[in-house]
Formats: sequence, structure tokens, C-alpha cells
Amino acid sequence: MAELLSVNDALQAVLDRVDPLPAESVALAEAAGRVLAGDALALVDLPPFPSSAMDGFAVRAADTPGRLPVVERIAAGRPASRPLAAGEAMGIATGGVVPDGADAVVPIERVTADHGQVEIGEPATAGVNVRPRGGDVAAGAVVVPAGVRLGPQQIGALAAAGVPDVRCARRPRVAVLTTGTELRRPGEALAAGEIYESNGPMLEALLGSAGAAVRPLASVEDDEAAHRASIERGLEHDVLVTSGGVSVGPHDLVRRIEADLGVEEVFWGVSVKPGKPLAFGVRGRTLVFGLPGNPVSSLVSSVLFVLPALRALQGEREPRPRYLNGTLAASAKADPRRDELVRARLTPDGELEPLTGQESHMIVRAAEANALVYVPAGDSELPAGAVVRYLTI
Repeated sequence: MAELLSVNDALQAVLDRVDPLPAESVALAEAAGRVLAGDALALVDLPPFPSSAMDGFAVRAADTPGRLPVVERIAAGRPASRPLAAGEAMGIATGGVVPDGADAVVPIERVTADHGQVEIGEPATAGVNVRPRGGDVAAGAVVVPAGVRLGPQQIGALAAAGVPDVRCARRPRVAVLTTGTELRRPGEALAAGEIYESNGPMLEALLGSAGAAVRPLASVEDDEAAHRASIERGLEHDVLVTSGGVSVGPHDLVRRIEADLGVEEVFWGVSVKPGKPLAFGVRGRTLVFGLPGNPVSSLVSSVLFVLPALRALQGEREPRPRYLNGTLAASAKADPRRDELVRARLTPDGELEPLTGQESHMIVRAAEANALVYVPAGDSELPAGAVVRYLTI
């Protein structure tokens, strides 16, 4: 194997070969989880009129304190029939239109109301409890900038600003192909030497969570013709992700067949544990990832390299993995040659507890993990209490 790339160099090599996907119009009701391809602008001022922040009484601040007749009551969505004159008050609900002539709202709990009049005991300040027109956003201003993945808060903001649809990058079309004669689907009977196929469902769930439209291809046996036919189908997508068959054994066919089909291999091998025998290449605009067959290796490789590529394809402003800082609850030994992503559990008190069973085939042990702790290569041990970087999973 050639010299292994560092994690950072391998990731940069991937991102350097990503061309963002074209944009399409998406109805706002269907845009959750999509990435904006351009700034989304407000169509109206928000609020579109001066509105009351309280249930109370709209007044002129200059008329307070004092006793004022209540000449009208304003409900939300029902503006006053006329402007407020000097020496008058109008009852108003939260969100109601503050009438012309009023410049303050006195909360209902700070007044005494009886017989159609209201007694205000303290002076009001002009502007108090009045939400100014455009105080949240002005028409034509940016509500959500390009490159943001839309979550509930962004969807709510866009709806409030009157935006019915948005321009989003097309969802990446991803083919997932698992290889190995030994693989069987859950529910089938296992013969001697066979195992249940777990990488496909795991990768479909993971890549789908990043906005991809995932198409699982049927697992293929270690047969050259079967490999070739499935890989050809997979190369019709924006991304092809294979699992297994990327090492140097006699049954590792993926890289050779991909080369025959015109895939340019950018690198093979990353200085990371687990996930060293990762292959990455391109054919035209199609990104091709060859993941190791061990389940945890496939998981870690996808988190470090495939997910950032999917985010970059969709135009996210920062597609790289989002590392957080945390504290180790127990010591973690470093690998002398490779950086390691240690499966850990983020405890309720916010510490990172490394799990037992870190071998790359132990996917059931990894089920308890909700974090990957980054342990740089070295001859030392990170002690309990050390501050480390980690990724959530």
C-alpha cells in the first residue's frame, strides 16, 4: 500500500472533486432537510404592521397616567375602525394592530378597568409593548442565507416572511452496493460461513439522514460479472458507495473493476483506525467511495468522508465534520501509527465514556455509541479528564 493520507488530506481530496448539484424549486412544506441554493428573501415586513406585544390597552403615552374612556376593542386580525384620538384608550389583544395615533400598550394587569373606562396609574413610555413594523425583518431582506440546511426554525421563519417556495440543491442520488458471497438478508436462514448483511441498511439510514436519495443495490457475490453489472448501474448515480472488496485479497474485485469502467482512483488508504483501506475515485461527476467491509469501518469512513461529500454536493456552507469539545470519563490509549475514532457514550453529565470492544467488526458493541472521540496517533494515553474533540453519531 502506498503512503497513507492523513484524515485532513483525504477529506480535502474528496471535497476538491465535488461539484455542487443544480438547484430546483421546492415547496416550503416539502423543504425540511434541504439546503438553500440561494438567499431566501422576505416578501413582507415582519411584522407587517405595528402590533401589540401584550393583551392591554393602546394609548398615547402623553395621556398617561390618567383615566381614559375605552372607545373600541381590537382583536388580532381585526384592525381598529379609526385612529386613536387624544385622551382615549382602545383595548387590544396580543398581535393586534396598534391603531394610528397610539404609541404605547399598557398591559391589562397594570390597569383598573370599569364602566367603559381604564385607570392607568403610572406613566407609559412611547414604544412600550409595541412591536414595530419590520422589527423582525424588512421586506427584501435575507431570512435564511444560501448554504443553510433547513430545519424547523428556518421553515417557520420563511413561512412567517411569506415565502411559499425556495430554491434548493437537488438531493444527491446515491447507490449503495454491498459485496460478499457470505452475506444474507436478515430473515433468511444462515448456512455455514454466512452472516447477515448489516452495512447496507446502516449506510442507507446514515446517508439518507444527510439528505441523499438512496437507492440500495442488491448485494453481490464475489463474482466478477455480478460486480461489473452492479457497479455499472451504480455509476449512473451522483455517488456510488460500495462496501467490501477494496483490499488486496483474491476476492477483492471492486477497485480493479471500477478502474476497467473508467473510474479514476484519487487515493487508496487513510491513516485512520478503523477505516484504513478506504478507496475514493471519480468518473466524470460521479463520486465513488469504496468502504471497507467491516461494519464499524464503513460507519466511521462514511462519517468522516461520505457525509461531508453529500453536504458539499448540496452546497452546505461548511460541509466538514462538526467536531465538539468534551471531557473523557476514562482513559483512552492512542494508536502509535494512526489517528483513531474511538466509539464512546456521551453520559448525561456530559462526559465521554469509551466503550469496550473497539474492534472494527463489533457493530453490536457500537450500537450504544453516540459519539466518536478523535484520538491522535501517538505513544501516550489520554487520561480521564482530558479535553478531546468528538463527533456525534
